[in-house]
Amino acid sequence: MSFDAEQTLYYNVANAAVRAYPFPHFYVENVFPADFYATLLENLPPQSAYRRLDETGTVPKGAYPDRYICSLEEAEEDEFRRGTGDFWERFHAWMRGDTLARLLLDRFRDAMLARYGDDVDVHVSNEARLVRDYTHYDISPHTDTPRKLVSLLFYLPADDSMRHLGTSLYVPRDPARRCEGTKHHDFSDFLKVGTAEFRPNSLLAFFKTDLAFHGVEPITDAGIERNLLLYNLYAERVVPKAGRSVAKDWSVRPAPAWTWRMPAARA
Repeated sequence: MSFDAEQTLYYNVANAAVRAYPFPHFYVENVFPADFYATLLENLPPQSAYRRLDETGTVPKGAYPDRYICSLEEAEEDEFRRGTGDFWERFHAWMRGDTLARLLLDRFRDAMLARYGDDVDVHVSNEARLVRDYTHYDISPHTDTPRKLVSLLFYLPADDSMRHLGTSLYVPRDPARRCEGTKHHDFSDFLKVGTAEFRPNSLLAFFKTDLAFHGVEPITDAGIERNLLLYNLYAERVVPKAGRSVAKDWSVRPAPAWTWRMPAARA
């Protein structure tokens, strides 16, 4: 994997301006070098490598019939079978490491402290998968699963023609509404405050809170194929630091390979 591509991504993530409202997020254009982005598009797997989302077991049968998923493991297997190289093998090796994850958690450091305080260690895992949406896809306002920490949406269009099909950010009409991430909500109960344009080589990143309402408006344009790369960070376990106890929920999932050690709050 290109060292320039990695370092360009890290540079852009490290220097992006984080917006606090309605929840911590940032949007970056030209997130990879142009030549690397072109190579990435050339290596997107064929439709045969994707599965419909409701066939993955992560959503009920019949849900989101216009969204298809290809894990990076499946992308690796597909390029091996077709003998087309090792782009996804190398890309996946980079993405499943902890450098990007640690950089992101540092960028959202204040949000992490607000969510967990400074008296715990957070055991973190990551995943990355390719997504392909078609005409009629939509997803109503939601805040993601409770164990989610950070979501990255790398937009992968060939040109600017779908810029209006980006992910939108919402605020509830009822100021008291919160959601831990267990349901999706009606569009009519929310105000759209912004949309991250679906532009080539761009990235939307956000930190999960109970106000992180986001979604995609119904896609009515004909003939749409909307490609993305999703990268997610999850809190697998939240563990009290030595000598302390905390009255917080934490999971009993096996600890992954690395841990975010919460720093002390800034003075």
